[in-house]
Amino acid sequence: MPNPVMHFEIAGGSDGKTLQGFYRDVFDWNINADNEWNYGMTTAEETGIGGGISATMDVPRVTIYVQVPDPQAFLDKAESLGGKTLMPVTEIPGAATIAMFADPQGNVMGLLKRP
Repeated sequence: MPNPVMHFEIAGGSDGKTLQGFYRDVFDWNINADNEWNYGMTTAEETGIGGGISATMDVPRVTIYVQVPDPQAFLDKAESLGGKTLMPVTEIPGAATIAMFADPQGNVMGLLKRP
């Protein structure tokens, strides 16, 4: 399948640790938030695809990230089809390059390019 789903993100409220604990307790996931952002990570071996659980400054949301070779090209394509860029192409040093858009109905999708 071209452009597979590679990552999920559950973000909500101001208390990421409580949210991480909730999903840890519900699904027995191991969630590692030992990083400078307190971003709780799961592994693909455990959850099917890797994911993250964190606090957010905006509305709670669940986002899936699709792996693409050129995030900007896919942002442009989404906009040409009625979508809206929410996060421009952003490099996370040592991890990935990401971007986000909303589809015409407001659903948030992430784009991911691995190094």
